Amino acid sequence: MSNKTIGKDIANPIQREQFIKDNADGVENKGYMKAYTPEQLQGHKEKLANVSIEIAEIEAELKEVQAEYKGRLKPLKEARANMVSNIKAKAEYVHEPCYRFTDQETKTTEFYNKEGDLVEERPATADEMQPTLFAVRGFNQADKTGTNN
Repeated sequence: MSNKTIGKDIANPIQREQFIKDNADGVENKGYMKAYTPEQLQGHKEKLANVSIEIAEIEAELKEVQAEYKGRLKPLKEARANMVSNIKAKAEYVHEPCYRFTDQETKTTEFYNKEGDLVEERPATADEMQPTLFAVRGFNQADKTGTNN
């Protein structure tokens, strides 16, 4: 763009505009980038700094709120994932006392829950194959006393 000017020598802005209007061939509305004066530029820079500070403060608040909501959502999402997994498996993982039975003949060990349901069956270990003082299953009371004739 050139540095051409018209009527800059007229100090009064109203008279300057009238001079330009009187000498123009026509008037059209046009959009263009109008340069700031040094004072306007400084004012806009100050506004920009203030807006930037306000944005930073709001973004910090937003992060705090998001962290709070994330904290509230996390256990719910974990619970949901666990529920979905259990529903897919049609069972849930539990940790409870189970009762061990070792069958010396088949050399297997079985674990039963308190409801009497078999929860695990596996080969017996060497330690489990050692007879105990209380290994009396399969015998009736008469066999234990030695008076069964």
